Amino acid sequence: MYRIIKKDGLAKRGELQTVHGTVQTPLFMNVGTAAAIKGAVATTDLLKIKTQIELSNTYHLHVRPGDKLIKELGGLHKFMVWDKPILTDSGGFQVFSLAGLRKIKEEGVYFNSHVDGRKIFMGPEESMQIQSNLASTIAMAFDECPSAVADRGYVQNSVDRTFRWLGRCKDEMQRLNGLEDTINKHQMLFGINQGAIYDDIRVDHAKRISELDLDGYALGGLAVGESHEEMYHILDVTVPHLPVDKPTYLMGVGTPANILEAVDRGVDFFDCVYPSRNGRHGHVYTNYGKLNLFNQKYEKDMRPIEEGCQCPACRTYSRAYIRHLLKAKEMLGMRLCVLHNLYFYNTMMEEIREAIEQERYRTYKEEKLYRMSQGK
Repeated sequence: MYRIIKKDGLAKRGELQTVHGTVQTPLFMNVGTAAAIKGAVATTDLLKIKTQIELSNTYHLHVRPGDKLIKELGGLHKFMVWDKPILTDSGGFQVFSLAGLRKIKEEGVYFNSHVDGRKIFMGPEESMQIQSNLASTIAMAFDECPSAVADRGYVQNSVDRTFRWLGRCKDEMQRLNGLEDTINKHQMLFGINQGAIYDDIRVDHAKRISELDLDGYALGGLAVGESHEEMYHILDVTVPHLPVDKPTYLMGVGTPANILEAVDRGVDFFDCVYPSRNGRHGHVYTNYGKLNLFNQKYEKDMRPIEEGCQCPACRTYSRAYIRHLLKAKEMLGMRLCVLHNLYFYNTMMEEIREAIEQERYRTYKEEKLYRMSQGK
């Protein structure tokens, strides 16, 4: 169950009750594609850096180690030792971005595994079955993610098929949640709005999926090549046509600035690989912009990554030491940067929630964006 605690303009401060606990929104989901955050981050670390939801990937876990094995071992929560909510994305984006040669048909998609080349078929029912085996808290509907630059005719046909697939996802999830051997009989389903950068296709699809009364609604197919301005425009025209009393999830986004702007447009769920990917390359986020710890100017810098930060890296280690670790290709350097970045994102979400509660979100956003653009 989702309830709005406070609104400040379009910005929503809410909470979502799930079978694995209640989460506070807006929130950032920490991405653990193959049931682990890249950068040697353990689930015990996630508790220390304020993680509310961990996100794993249906396609990757289906390919390796296999969703049936995970079900046999008690489900994803037990497997990775994490008792808070998990969202699994449907595999749709990976099928279309990783699989190379593929055939899209009404029943689903035929493609080859990127790991060993074996033939795989995935459609709405298969995606729901895999996610049910994983026993995640929130399952995403199976969709096609058309290119942002695809022609209008292709996008319209794709969105129409995605809508038909959503109906099948909903029916299959209801069936699976009623089975005796299903681990999580309270699995939630989020639908995904598509339509590339065509306003009218996006709005029409938003209206159609809103009628299905799902547990939440996502916007997919953004941050995949279009400009930030185009993405914000799509949010401006589309979000008002999604149910305000359900979570609104912007998939795969993004930078701190992207998140701040999207919250202002009514979005309250986010995920992105940026904090972990950038951290593994020595790029760390601060309230005064991003630092590249490989830069020589940090060679003798005994300050933490950010003064006052309470993350596990900043409480103990200096920029100089972390830079040394990165240069020496020691895994600890990567790990400390990833922990800092995820802590930074999760702390920013705390600040966002507080600002909305105090009805000063617009001021907070502008101040935060200004500070981050200044550098230090």
